[in-house]
Amino acid sequence: MQKVRFALPKGHLAEATFQTLERAGYVISGEEYTYRPTLNDPQIELKILRPQEIPIFVSEGLQDLGITGLDWLRETGADVEVLLNLEYSQVKLVIAVPKPWTEVNSLSDLLEEFSRKQKPLRISTEYLNLSAEYLKSNPVYRQLYGDAEPLVITPWWKKGKNENVALFLSFGATEAKPPENADAIVDVTERGTTLEQNDLKIIETLMESTAVLISNRKALKDPSKKEKIYDILTLLRGVVDGRKKLHIFVNVNKDNLPELLKSLPALKRPTISPLSDKNWFSVNTVIERDRFLELLPTLRRLAQGLVVYEPRQVLPLDEINLEGEDKK
Repeated sequence: MQKVRFALPKGHLAEATFQTLERAGYVISGEEYTYRPTLNDPQIELKILRPQEIPIFVSEGLQDLGITGLDWLRETGADVEVLLNLEYSQVKLVIAVPKPWTEVNSLSDLLEEFSRKQKPLRISTEYLNLSAEYLKSNPVYRQLYGDAEPLVITPWWKKGKNENVALFLSFGATEAKPPENADAIVDVTERGTTLEQNDLKIIETLMESTAVLISNRKALKDPSKKEKIYDILTLLRGVVDGRKKLHIFVNVNKDNLPELLKSLPALKRPTISPLSDKNWFSVNTVIERDRFLELLPTLRRLAQGLVVYEPRQVLPLDEINLEGEDKK
């Protein structure tokens, strides 16, 4: 069997990615000092890359599988299969301007203000494509500039004709650019703390992003790789689902059992086992974490001996198998 080439992200996605893989049962070695750590599965070959690069490398078949941010997937427009929303590293892509600009509270305000003053608007960002698309979708931009592409400036080339609105490629520390090197920025933020510390305020959100598992489309059709890819998907989805579940065990008198079963959800149906006392049963089930407090009064009233576990994983094997069949 050919090895599955799995790209992991460095940077702000890295810590949560390694934690998720370890929770899935993988043991990773050497990530502190090499870009090619090893895994306890010899059929998987790891490589650490920047999340900006991973969508393109996966799309082009240089990697079979990867974890990146949804923001970079949309920025690159890479043609890949999104297998799973991993639901960590949740951030927002926002437009921010200096706090003292009290008259500017939206992108429309910003465009109108600079047009009125007849000043070119300079925006610093790593997200050139997403920013350009968002600008062109703004009604004030369309009113002022029609279909004109904003000017995009990098160290190597320029494109676009609208010199009144210019996007400058940032190589990081984007929040440090205003006011001398940019009037506004488009950047990701989790809680807005760094923006606040740099005297910036958010005026609009372009999109919300999270970590996603992506695959090369051809790799999914390769029998020698597909099974291993779906093994990885199953384990990672088990972690995602496990974070949302609680595993509970209760003892219940047979007289209370029917009423309790009406209240308890389960993946399929609860497991019910007789105890040594014929009047008592053990009920074992998995419930949604956010329903536990809602169910607690019923459990307290009808059951005894409640034990609660946080499952490391909940593996929806039948659903994964069906998805795999659909991609044949």
